[in-house]
Amino acid sequence: MSRRSEDATPGYEDNAALRGFGGYEPADAPRAKPKRIRPKAKPLRWRRAPWFGLVFIALVAGVLNALGAGKQHPASSSPPPSPQVATPSPRAAVPAVVAGWQSVAGRDGSYAYDVPPNWQPAPGTQHGWAGIRLITSAFLAKCGGAGVTTEPSPDLEAAARKAATDLATAAFGGVIQLGPASDAQVPKADGTGVPGRLVVAEVTPAVAGECAPRHALVAALAFGGNSGTAGVVVAYADSARSGREELERIVRSYRFVPAANR
Repeated sequence: MSRRSEDATPGYEDNAALRGFGGYEPADAPRAKPKRIRPKAKPLRWRRAPWFGLVFIALVAGVLNALGAGKQHPASSSPPPSPQVATPSPRAAVPAVVAGWQSVAGRDGSYAYDVPPNWQPAPGTQHGWAGIRLITSAFLAKCGGAGVTTEPSPDLEAAARKAATDLATAAFGGVIQLGPASDAQVPKADGTGVPGRLVVAEVTPAVAGECAPRHALVAALAFGGNSGTAGVVVAYADSARSGREELERIVRSYRFVPAANR
């Protein structure tokens, strides 16, 4: 993966660090290979304008701070572009809550989610495509990953469905089938919880390629929404490498971390 340092790309310095969703506790929040190789596609405009990365992170961080408080799509005829990746400053580490897994924490450790031992945490890395950008990332081999973003909708189910659809389209392409939404709960640092909605998309990629499995899955859990924007944690992978239960467990592990555990 080709990752830019914060010196090379100052616009990606994550100085906002996704503080508390919804005014609770501070919180930081393919058919394409997560840019471990240089993409052949023309670089996105935000890579040519360093200030945009800073604005994007600040915008996501500000929104997430406030948060703490069966449809098919047509098949694509061409492979989607590789995601853009940038690596800013390192983040704090916090204990995992899923036994045997490893945590992926926001910069100040105020929020985190967990991934299995065969995943690679990359909490200081941003990755994504035109249409969806993810921060506080983790990766599974070449073609799977996870991260946090926002959606401009107070409707949690709509936010989860949009994030899952956008990611599935950009990362894999092909035919996308969204399953029914289910309730979720994001634990707050004070022991209470933030309501959420979880959606899983099944993807049948249409074009052969390095990141075109026979079947892929995208899980998206949206939460918050009281300020008009929802936070969303997503996980995606070839279903042969990471099944539905595992991806759902990843996104359901998202939580706000008490200060004593940072």
